Amino acid sequence: MKVFLEEAREELKRADHIIYVSLKYTRTVDVIKNLIDRLINCLDFVIDRLLDRAVEDRLIAEKPANAGLKSNALKKAYSDRFAELIALYLQLRKIGRAEYKKSSEYRRHVTMTATTDEGVFMIDIDKSKELYLKAKQFVEDAEKFLGGEEEEES
Repeated sequence: MKVFLEEAREELKRADHIIYVSLKYTRTVDVIKNLIDRLINCLDFVIDRLLDRAVEDRLIAEKPANAGLKSNALKKAYSDRFAELIALYLQLRKIGRAEYKKSSEYRRHVTMTATTDEGVFMIDIDKSKELYLKAKQFVEDAEKFLGGEEEEES
């Protein structure tokens, strides 16, 4: 069980490097896209661990494999406690799969414009940092919720 949040922390380290080093110096949409993929992976690990906990506590029968079903199972198990986490996760997945356009590459205002069924999302350096900080907060919240069991098992 320890592996899931450890993997989430590792993805956060990679995302941190993307924000504070790669994006700062390269300023390309490909770097922003890579960041979004890292955040999706990170949140996926967090959701997996929370679902494992829900199965252990017998709040749900089994952990689903599909992302949409995982989100529904997490809602069922913990009602609205992780609603923001689920919303961010699903939004990032849609953005990650959407067609996107590049603008102002190699400049401070590099922007990835993704078009989804929910609308148009413009992700620049500032928005990227905001998404990273939200994901980081969700990992910290999940660690607190799980009661520090990750450190105890080390």
